[in-house]
Amino acid sequence: MELGVEESDADTVQEAHRLLETLDRRIGAFTLSLMLDGEDDSNNAIVSINAGAGGTEAQDWAEMLFRMYSRYVDRKGYSLELIDLQPGDEAGIKSVTFTASGDFAYGFLKSEIGVHRLVRISPFNASGKRHTSFASVFVFPELENDIVVEIEEKDLRIDVFRASGAGGQHVNKTSSAVRITHLPSGIVVQCQQEKSQHRNKDLAMKVLKSRLYQAEKRRQEEKLQEIHDGKEDIAWGSQIRSYVLQPYQMVKDHRINMDVGDVNSVLDGDLDPFIEGVLLSKKHRK
Repeated sequence: MELGVEESDADTVQEAHRLLETLDRRIGAFTLSLMLDGEDDSNNAIVSINAGAGGTEAQDWAEMLFRMYSRYVDRKGYSLELIDLQPGDEAGIKSVTFTASGDFAYGFLKSEIGVHRLVRISPFNASGKRHTSFASVFVFPELENDIVVEIEEKDLRIDVFRASGAGGQHVNKTSSAVRITHLPSGIVVQCQQEKSQHRNKDLAMKVLKSRLYQAEKRRQEEKLQEIHDGKEDIAWGSQIRSYVLQPYQMVKDHRINMDVGDVNSVLDGDLDPFIEGVLLSKKHRK
C-alpha cells in the first residue's frame, strides 16, 4: 500500500485495501470460530424475557427488549418462533419465550443472559420523572427431544454363563445367560430368563438401551438445571447492561466496560459489539 501511495498508483492502493479487508474478515471469522467452541454453542436458542418489579414500566421495557432481540435475530438471518407471550396489564409484556434457529444461535445469545436495566423519563408518569426499570433475559440451548442411543460393539464387553435357578441349581447345561457391560458408562445388565443365548442377548441390549436413554435424559435435565441455577435476581446491582436514555444516551455493558452512544442502533438489534466483546473476554480469561 505504501508503495502505491508513494507512486500515486490508485489501483495498487485500492487492491491493497481489498486484500486487507479480506484478511480482516477471515481473521474475524477465525476468531469467532475459536469463541464458539462450547458443547451446545451450535444449537438453536430458547430465549425467555421476563419483566422485573415495577408494573407497567418494567413490562414496557420487556417488550422493548423483545423487539431488540427480534431485530437481532433478523440481522443474523435466524428464524424466530414464538412459544409463549404473556401481555402486560396495561402495556408491554410480562414475559415472552421464543426460539432463535440458526447456526450458533445459542453460542451468540448465551452472552445475553442476565438483568438488563433501562433509565428513561417515564412515558407513563405525567410528572415526567426519571425511572429505572429491570427485565431479565435467559437463554437455553435447544436440545433434541429424540435421544438417539447408539451403541458401538467396541464399547461392550459381553460375558456368557450358565443360568441358575433357585438354590443355585442350573436351569440348563449350556451357557445361555448373558451379561453386557457398557464400558464408557459402566452400566451392567444381564439376562438369563430365556433358554436361548441369542434371545437373552437381545433382551439385555434392550435393557441397556433403555438405561442409556434414561442416563442421557437425566444428563440433559441436569445441564438445563445447572444453567438455570446461574440466573441472577432481577434487581439493582445484578445487571449486565444498562440502557440510559435520560439525561444522556448510552448503552454500557458492565462486564466488559464497553460504552456505545448510539442507543437507537442497539435497541434496533445491533448487539454484535457487545456479544462478541463478551465472548472474546471469556476466551481470554481461559
